[in-house]
Amino acid sequence: MGGPCKSVIMKVQKTTGQPFPEVQWAVLQLPNQPQNQIYSESCLFSGIGAKMKMLPSTSVNSPAQGNGVLSSRDAARHTAGAKRYKYLRRLFRFRQMDFEFAAWQMLYLFTSPQRVYRNFHYRKQTKDQWARDDPAFLVLLSIWLCVSTIGFGFVLDMGFFETIKLLLWVVFIDCVGVGLLISTLMWFISNKYLVKRQSRDYDVEWGYAFDVHLNAFYPLLVILHFIQLFFINPDVILTDTFIGYLVGNTLWLVAVGYYIYVTFLGYSALPFLKNTVILLYPFAPLILLYGLSLALGWNFTHTLCSFYKYRVK
Repeated sequence: MGGPCKSVIMKVQKTTGQPFPEVQWAVLQLPNQPQNQIYSESCLFSGIGAKMKMLPSTSVNSPAQGNGVLSSRDAARHTAGAKRYKYLRRLFRFRQMDFEFAAWQMLYLFTSPQRVYRNFHYRKQTKDQWARDDPAFLVLLSIWLCVSTIGFGFVLDMGFFETIKLLLWVVFIDCVGVGLLISTLMWFISNKYLVKRQSRDYDVEWGYAFDVHLNAFYPLLVILHFIQLFFINPDVILTDTFIGYLVGNTLWLVAVGYYIYVTFLGYSALPFLKNTVILLYPFAPLILLYGLSLALGWNFTHTLCSFYKYRVK
């Protein structure tokens, strides 16, 4: 096909009986168009119809980038501040959020977390950023956290105001505060020590580090704040017997282990990082602590319940 042309990259997501579709790429060549423009079009076929939306992409071989310099408009669009502003602006626009997709991500974090991070690759290809630009996942996670904390207040026989106080503690300290601390620490460590020498032009986005924390925190939340509720009673976990230690501490082992594993998957998905296997090293002290807890009669869940009651006094 002679003459200049443009490349149209069409991402076709076909539903094949699964809610989280596989993605196929097709490249079409159209004649008589400048070759330095790329347009991305995402077609998501679902149910009875098709939903299409145009997604921005980073142009290649453009005059501005040919000299190694982005245009001022592109540079502003890709700054961390601009991305953060766009994310926060959408936080209160519920009609613009894709809650269905966020819900399927939550499901796949349990069944196949690799697929969730595969979607982060697609976002990088189409929107030139690794981090989520849709806060729907954060909103659903907050709802889960509120509901499960209210359940904890009910199981621990707390009053209305005590439950509200516990809810504020859990949301703003345990989730947001600790999440910001862990995300910042992992962001610093990954950029300082894990970036490949030949990939120094790349860096881990702080927003992506926060997304990895949220992805890892969700299974932990469901296990410790929802599933565990059905076992918190004087006959199972809260009993001073080996069965109580075994059930409660095993749930903690699975929850924290899942957090470590999903975090590892998040950083190993970035092609410019090296030695991400070290993120699995905490499994060794975790298993050792689990064994000691059973041998010495430590009940982590009993300690958590006592801590929650102490908080709301």
